[in-house]
Amino acid sequence: MPISIKHAYLRFKDQIIFSDLNLEFKMAQWTCLLGGSGVGKTSLLRLIAGLTELRKQAFTQVSAQISSEEFPSLKGQVMYMAQQDALLPWLNVLDNVLHCKRLEGLEPKQYVDQAKALLSQVGLQDCLDYFPANLSGGMRQRVALARTLMADKAIVLLDEPFSALDAITRYHLQNLAFECLKGRTVIMVTHDPFEALRLSQEIKILADRPARLLETLVLDTHAPRDIESPELLSSYKHILQLLKSYHPAEEVGLK
Repeated sequence: MPISIKHAYLRFKDQIIFSDLNLEFKMAQWTCLLGGSGVGKTSLLRLIAGLTELRKQAFTQVSAQISSEEFPSLKGQVMYMAQQDALLPWLNVLDNVLHCKRLEGLEPKQYVDQAKALLSQVGLQDCLDYFPANLSGGMRQRVALARTLMADKAIVLLDEPFSALDAITRYHLQNLAFECLKGRTVIMVTHDPFEALRLSQEIKILADRPARLLETLVLDTHAPRDIESPELLSSYKHILQLLKSYHPAEEVGLK
């Protein structure tokens, strides 16, 4: 019972980002989207989240058929974690994490212990009263991750969720997110093939403009995977060669 995207079309000014793009995302697993900058990965997440229409302007055209047999409507089933942390500057760390419950019309006080536990897991147990202005970029990203986990949705969309973190923190939070999101449908955008290979059951590789699906890589071993596993290293080489063939050095200003 996948999430199906059919006949997706997006034009921004005179650029067609994708046209008649069809994808399926299996439920209850991690799927990663890989591809060069500008290929439309974030736009796909926004389509699934129902957010693209919010930014629709006269020079933008967007349409898609999005469905899931499990959910008649995806509304209320999706949590979207954007590249920017989107923390509210007037709320402290604890209240930022609890804010998703407030938006659902629930009483945040009932979830304080759960929020504190999540903040402890991401290493921010001593920062509950801090405001976003007092946090580093990596700390803000960890608050955003805790808020995403706090939302407790069936479908979780992650857009470069670990990009602002150092390598060691990223590794630990990848493991934490994977454990906390077991059984959920997770679709994650990343530019890091290693990250995709560590966490996902499927990797969808996009290229060209309009974007098209180059390949779906299926990984059979259990995640999160060891970064030194032979399967991961072999698949990394394959992905890198595939991406490189569609993004030669001269296209990115390196020649």
